[in-house]
Amino acid sequence: MKLRDRAALITGASQGLGAAIAEMFVAEGASVMLCARGGAGLAAVRERLGPRLRGGQRVLTRIADVAEPAEVDALVAEATRAFPQLDILVNNAGVHGPIGAIEEVDWADWIAAINVNLMGTVYPCRALLPRLRALGHGKIINLSGGGATSPMPRLSAYAASKAAVVRFMETLALELAGSGIDVNAIAPGALATRLIDEVIAAGPARVGASYHARMLKVRDEGGTPLAQGAALAVYLASAESDGITGRLISAVWDPWPRLREHWPALAPTDIYTLRRIVPRDRGQDWGD
Repeated sequence: MKLRDRAALITGASQGLGAAIAEMFVAEGASVMLCARGGAGLAAVRERLGPRLRGGQRVLTRIADVAEPAEVDALVAEATRAFPQLDILVNNAGVHGPIGAIEEVDWADWIAAINVNLMGTVYPCRALLPRLRALGHGKIINLSGGGATSPMPRLSAYAASKAAVVRFMETLALELAGSGIDVNAIAPGALATRLIDEVIAAGPARVGASYHARMLKVRDEGGTPLAQGAALAVYLASAESDGITGRLISAVWDPWPRLREHWPALAPTDIYTLRRIVPRDRGQDWGD
């Protein structure tokens, strides 16, 4: 088992991808601390995972809002007390935020989405890093996605926060160079989760006709299997990916099972990172 005798803290773990990651981590031998804002969902995941535990594995849960630093501090304190070997953090909690033109959406809702998606990723990293530095190793996995790589009209809080998550991940990876702590981000693909349901319910007038039609197709076709993103999370949490850091990796499109063999060539490049495109990148003969 790839995560035997390891422990992970997973946020947003009461449903969807977070729950799928928890299930796959347990199957690979890890103990897990799961958090979310909803207690009923956490209880259901814990009950589902119970019969799968082996050899001293444990599943603990705690209700916590990752946008509230005091709640994150309490979560991390409990997790590290329960699991002295805790060395994996998966920042999965996220929301779509308000849907609509920026001048029309509720400003408080826009800020709230930034607080969950960005601050709720940065602060758990900050809170757990002293423990990971003391251990001399660790894995931090942040969930990003299409919002980081493409403009998303009428979902500006989501797009801006997910792009910021990736740049933060890249920056933190450089800060942690030589520490034994790897930091990466996952683009899990178009998942048929509650976030898709929210977009569809908003309707084409608010979210845009083309994006609404695309989300209907995702829902009807089932979307990307949750297992693909969960399998990539296992890879990035395991020793198989040691030394791979500072990258945004697509669960669907990138050859991540073979990434280790390509890392010597990949490491000094900007492949799988955010970057600015200049004219010459697109065949133009002007500009620098």
